[in-house]
Amino acid sequence: MIEATLAGRRAFILENTRLQAPPHTPELRLHLADEITPIWKLTEEALAEIGLPPPFWAFAWAGGQALARYILDHPGIVAGKRVIDFASGSGLVAIAAMKAGAAEVLAADIDVFCEAAIGLNAAANGVEAAFTEVDLLGAPPPAADLILAGDICYERPMAEAVMAWLAQGRTAGATVLIGDPGRTYFPKDGLEKLAEYQVPTTRELEDMAVKRTSVWTLP
Repeated sequence: MIEATLAGRRAFILENTRLQAPPHTPELRLHLADEITPIWKLTEEALAEIGLPPPFWAFAWAGGQALARYILDHPGIVAGKRVIDFASGSGLVAIAAMKAGAAEVLAADIDVFCEAAIGLNAAANGVEAAFTEVDLLGAPPPAADLILAGDICYERPMAEAVMAWLAQGRTAGATVLIGDPGRTYFPKDGLEKLAEYQVPTTRELEDMAVKRTSVWTLP
């Protein structure tokens, strides 16, 4: 079993990942799983036995990579801004925002392992980001200038809930940017495409080695 403390989770991450650059954001470094540390091959039963939720934090998903790339290439979007990174996972997008000059970033994810992963990854990149495990969907978005969300449309109910929440944030005045690699439940209607990338991925997790991935905004 993994020790149920922040230190225990950090130790597990360090033992089961390698510090490496995501292919689409080579200027950043993250603690990621790969063929050398293939924790994604553990079954749900094996994960439960050691006390590990599905380790989404261990991978640089295509939507997050595209969103991080867009932020790094357009730092004026985040410079001096208050930013929320929703469903932060590894913290890739939050870290990109801090590297691009955000005033503050709140990385939000309901998986407490993300706190450990984001802390380690932020330190590896010389930045800091606040973290919350609170499910933000239960209330209107916190005050922010910019809300970022990558890879949020795997399942219909979640996609609908998140898009409604993001719309609330846009109505309150926040800019909303979404990274998506063509997930089935991603609703393009009413959105504006800002950029499109060919993002290298792994066939262990995706249906192809390179995913056409776009960055969208709520106009």
